[in-house]
Amino acid sequence: MIKLTSTEPSRINTETLIIPVCPDLDMHQSPVIRALTRQALGSHTFQGDKGQELSLHQPLEMKAGRVLFTGLGPFSELTLERFRQAAGQGIRLSQHAAKGDAVLAVPDGDLGTDLVRENLLAAMAEGALLSNHCPNHYKSEHKIQALQTIRLHTDAAMARKSHAALKRIDAICRGTLQARDWINQPANEKTPDQLARGMAQAARRHGVTATIMDEKKLQRLKMGALLAVGAGSAHPPRLLILEYTPPQARGTIALVGKGVTFDAGGLNMKPTGSIELMKIDMAGAAAVAASVIASAEIGARQRIVGIIPLAENMVSGNAFRPGDIVRAYNGRTIEIGNTDAEGRLILADALAYAAKRYRPQVMIDMATLTGACVVALGEGIAGLFSPDDRLRDLIEQAGRDVHERCWPMPLPEDYQELLKSDLADMRNIGPGRWGGAIVAALFLSEFKGKTRWAHIDIAGPAYHKKALPYSQPGATGFGVRLLCRTIASLQREKL
Repeated sequence: MIKLTSTEPSRINTETLIIPVCPDLDMHQSPVIRALTRQALGSHTFQGDKGQELSLHQPLEMKAGRVLFTGLGPFSELTLERFRQAAGQGIRLSQHAAKGDAVLAVPDGDLGTDLVRENLLAAMAEGALLSNHCPNHYKSEHKIQALQTIRLHTDAAMARKSHAALKRIDAICRGTLQARDWINQPANEKTPDQLARGMAQAARRHGVTATIMDEKKLQRLKMGALLAVGAGSAHPPRLLILEYTPPQARGTIALVGKGVTFDAGGLNMKPTGSIELMKIDMAGAAAVAASVIASAEIGARQRIVGIIPLAENMVSGNAFRPGDIVRAYNGRTIEIGNTDAEGRLILADALAYAAKRYRPQVMIDMATLTGACVVALGEGIAGLFSPDDRLRDLIEQAGRDVHERCWPMPLPEDYQELLKSDLADMRNIGPGRWGGAIVAALFLSEFKGKTRWAHIDIAGPAYHKKALPYSQPGATGFGVRLLCRTIASLQREKL
């Protein structure tokens, strides 16, 4: 839970008061906070550099049990992301075995064109909420727990002005944490049917209509690509449809998320070193489901539809094979060149279905699709593909706004030749290893119909083995804030 408070800092009763510090700028008007900051900067172990921290326990004339200072770095380097990280760092350092509380001191004035108080407060709220998450469901002992209460300290006028924005931020961050939990969940507890039911249950609590299509329905719809991927598993595939339809909806946005609940690679089996984390191959599905739920909670004005294909890509006598030819929902035939290029197959049926059934104005798919994208961009940046310059630019800007970065990638027409098949309409992979992320995106583009479309490859940023400033090791929930910001931008620009 996150709240706002305007109590005089010396009278704030809390376990931890967190003060972000810029070494060459006084950001707080309170004489008490200024005095404490000067005391901290007078220490030889703390200069206010980015990532530095210092604790003062039971400071005189304060009701706070301790004051925790988090460094931002020099004024010339300040960004909203620095404030997110400082807030997240402070909350993480405030967590312990008992559920506690913390107060974050928000700067009292505007610090620049982008660093206005409203944005500073929003960034610190995001960092705090996203950091207040402990994925310890499967541990017998809980050494740390999420804080019970987080408060942001600001003046009374700003507090009154910020209530609505804070509710929106809270809903989107809870969606991100829900996505993390789904992704971190082990594959033995999230078969396609189990995950579909769990997501549907979460969606219905927020007034979102949820429909689960089983394998018999998928057969009647002739979703041959999705059925082929799921054929090797004892747990049949599912297609989950989430629909949020507000009164007087202004157009439709379709979000499509890859949901491979475990990817063994099929008969082109993944080797040791690559297979261990394949429970995360449904991170796109998690981001889409959480984004639809958050959109409903904050009252988006467009109809938002989530199309989520779910399958396990396993090995058995029933598994699909290299050389097989399958027919997708839109009638296109696909020669299987590699069974480990399965994500694009389940997305193909989902994209084609979304385009035909809902005729959206905009369609965005999100997927942990290719290792090639990680090679190109590393673990911190998603690949962004779209033939629509305006839509691509809007998503890229949304990524910058929330620090879920996307890098525009090309869709060269001549690369389409790499998908040609002698026996079918197309192959699911190219003849070589180069340009794999581009070839995968071009494959998907064949199933979007005439809809304005973008593809976001999140194979890199979906999961991190080390802790980040506002994320524990494991799933990051990347994509929820990006999609929600994109939806808001589409709403403003009436795309």
